[in-house]
Amino acid sequence: MISLAGRDILHGWGKFALTGLGLGLLIGVTLTMGGIYRGMVDDAQALLNNSQADLWVVQKDTQGPYAEASSIKDDVVRSVRGMPGVAQAANVTYLTMQVQRPSNDEARTMVVGVEPGQPGAPAYLVAGRQLTRDHYEAVADIKTGLALGDAVRVRRHSYEVVGLTQRMVSSGGDPMLFVPLKDAQEAQFLKDNDTVINDRIRTANNPAFNRPGVPGLLEAVQGLQTSSHNVNAVLVQLQPGYQADEVAESLRRWKHVQVYTRAGMEDILVAKLIATSAKQIGMFLAILSVVSAAIVAFIIYTMTLGKIREIAVLKLIGTRNRTIAGMILQQALGLGLIGFMVGKIVATLWAPIFPKFVLLMPSDAVIGLVATLLICALASTLAIRVALKVDPAEAIG
Repeated sequence: MISLAGRDILHGWGKFALTGLGLGLLIGVTLTMGGIYRGMVDDAQALLNNSQADLWVVQKDTQGPYAEASSIKDDVVRSVRGMPGVAQAANVTYLTMQVQRPSNDEARTMVVGVEPGQPGAPAYLVAGRQLTRDHYEAVADIKTGLALGDAVRVRRHSYEVVGLTQRMVSSGGDPMLFVPLKDAQEAQFLKDNDTVINDRIRTANNPAFNRPGVPGLLEAVQGLQTSSHNVNAVLVQLQPGYQADEVAESLRRWKHVQVYTRAGMEDILVAKLIATSAKQIGMFLAILSVVSAAIVAFIIYTMTLGKIREIAVLKLIGTRNRTIAGMILQQALGLGLIGFMVGKIVATLWAPIFPKFVLLMPSDAVIGLVATLLICALASTLAIRVALKVDPAEAIG
């Protein structure tokens, strides 16, 4: 049987193709928005995986170290290591900042202070070596744009890049720069030289700290002001056979700290930290879906109005309404199929160009295809109603 929809499409293929291309670009944007959300979730998961931790020990009554500020003393790690079920524990600091690259431009980076070979350090490298010194060495994610041997400036000091890693990012997608823990503590917690000098003058002018009969007191207080023994968190790995919830409860009870398991940290990062962004992306997806439906409805309606006489002829020769409705529906579905194919191709091509990670899932593509065809089918109902109301007499009038 002759396909009326196919013949009609071939008759005006240029208009149909351009419409499919425009719709495809819109669908490509929709798929990309979904990929951006998937990428945000994957960044959060990558952050947790890269930490290699089963538990996060942070400041009490906070949701640190990623969603809120957290500061605890670095000697807490020693008491944590002595708790039952703890295999390894290590201090770590996180500081998101602008670092200066050799080209003198700045890059948004999460500077991570780690203890080499302990939880929190990069699990693998794509080039170079791990940190071996206590100062002035760095391992960078390749997304920072740094190369082996580059000198990167963090606060007052310069660090040589000795290793490169990949897919080590913060929950916001910022690439990580790993430096020794002591250097990171200085960068995050210590004050600049002018502030140190002013604090020393204030302390010296305070009679409580500058007593004639107590030698050494002023020097001790000033020494505390210029030293830092704080970290953001302690990362804990458990021994086999121990449950994370049980060890976490024991740490909360005896060490007076806040402890999060992997499930709790995922809830903070995914359900809370990126919740607002997820809602905003969801609203964009809803708006784009409505716009897509409106475009398809308008195009199919316009095409139907352009062939009112032909539809009247079909009715005059006895063509059933079902056949005419099927022709319009097939055109709408064909338009949606072309648009989806174009959208999937362009989304795949431009996804790597985005500054943030865009994760295009096959399951999302299947859902997108079904949604596109459903929207096109619903959008065709207006044109079908118009076609079914056509009077056969218009064919000869």
